[in-house]
Parts: sequence; structure tokens; C-alpha cells
Amino acid sequence: MDQSSFHFHEKKRVVVNIGSSSLNYEETGSLNFTKLEHLVRELCNLRNRGMDVCLVSSGAIAVGRQSLGMTERPRELSTKQACAAVGQARLMMVYQKLCSEYNQTAAQVLLTKDTMVNDSSRYNAQNTFDELLRLGAIPVVNENDTVSTSEIPYVDSFGDNDRLSAIVAALIGADLLILLSDIDGLYTDDPRSNPDAKFISLVPEISQKYLNMGKETSGSSVGTGGMSAKLAAARIATDSGADMVIANGDQVDVIMDIMSGKEKGTLFLAHPNLDFDLMHYLNNEY
Repeated sequence: MDQSSFHFHEKKRVVVNIGSSSLNYEETGSLNFTKLEHLVRELCNLRNRGMDVCLVSSGAIAVGRQSLGMTERPRELSTKQACAAVGQARLMMVYQKLCSEYNQTAAQVLLTKDTMVNDSSRYNAQNTFDELLRLGAIPVVNENDTVSTSEIPYVDSFGDNDRLSAIVAALIGADLLILLSDIDGLYTDDPRSNPDAKFISLVPEISQKYLNMGKETSGSSVGTGGMSAKLAAARIATDSGADMVIANGDQVDVIMDIMSGKEKGTLFLAHPNLDFDLMHYLNNEY
């Protein structure tokens, strides 16, 4: 597959999603500042090229638990929410500082599922995104874990940031979604357990065959979303009219590789659904 033929450099509005496993050191849960600095530089370069850029970033609970001296992922919902309250502030402080070094402005947007399913608040959120992008800011989005009941996926929460990033891409009319993960892309099976798994570089349209390749589990003790979550995100993004790429976030300069047309990760081609209704995806009606 030659990704240069898809002209990613002509994209106008890009959403990048990066998970906890790509932001934090596995051994300690602490932030990887080198990777964060490189990530922000890549995003600011996209802004300098004239693109609207939105970042969906998890990691608040992981950062908070480390800041509060916890060595293991919290189990109690109230403890997760307390960690998120501490971690989100610290994470946003880092993003704002790094963006300012490249003469860009980061803006925090915290969403809940309640915000999105309510017509009025969803419309207000969309207006906020549009205005932030018009003003040249880089929205940094996360689920508001301090009030979301994350232990009940798809009921009171988005379930994972892969799905959230696709919902954000649909909401703001993005034409490209990049999911940075701890895996190179989509395989016929989990390559960590099956050495015969085959890599899939291009998915023209998501069928049940591809959905069956998804796995519910994540390979990291920090992240939460497995391949099934990424395929669910791909359905939302491609139905809304955005191409989507799953790529390995180990080296965040992969973003520029993708934008320059290098073959990186798995590309899911947009196939706009004329009957697309974001509410169906918010209510898991697909």
C-alpha cells in the first residue's frame, strides 16, 4: 500500500489520540517528558502547516496515582476519581508549558457522556471546539474522570479514549484520526501471542471479518483500550467521513511520517454514511 496516494498533507482537521501506555513509563507510572515534548512539537508543526489540531490524551489517573504515591492502579471508583483530579491538572500544566515553548496555546476540554447525549450541551461543546480551532488553539481532550462512572463502560462513560477520540472527530468534522497505540496496527490475531499473525495495512471498509480480529484486552497495565476498542473507534470515524490510522506511538514522530505519506500503521478508509447519527454511536446502537 502506498499511503502517499491518500494525500494526508492536504488534510484540514486532524485528531490525534495517545494513550496512557504511550505517555507513561510502565515501570513507575511517571510521565515520559521526552516523549511528551516530541508529541507536542509534532502537533505544533501540524498547526504551523495550517491544520486544525485536536489532541485526545488519557493519562490523568496514571499521573495522579503516581503523584499520590500509589504503586498500583486504583480499584475503587472514588480513588480513581481522586487520582484523575490530581493528574488532570498536572497533565494539563505540562501540555500548556510545552505548547507555549512552540508559540502555541493548549486548551483543556473535559467531556462526559452526559454532555454528549444532551442536544443542548453537545451543541455547546461543538461550538467551543469550533471557536478554539478558529482561534488557533490546540484542544486537549479527556473524559472527565472525576465525575464519570468509568466502571460502567458505554453506560455513563465513553468506555475508553479510542472511542472518545472518534466521537470528537465526528463532532468537529475532522478528516483524519490518528490513534497512537502500543501496537503497529491491525493484525489477523494478537501478534504478542500468535507469531503467525499477519499485519493488515489497509482496511477499505470495516466488515465483520475485521471486527472479529479485535481483542478486548490491552497489552499494558497502564492503558485500558484493546484492539476491539480501536475497531469500534474506526467504525465511528470512517462512518462520519474521516480516515483513521492506527500506528505505534513508541516514536511519536510517526505523526509526521503519516502526514508525509509514508506507510505507517493500518489505514482505515473513510466511507461516509449518509445516515450517520452520532447519537446512535453514543448509545451503542450499532
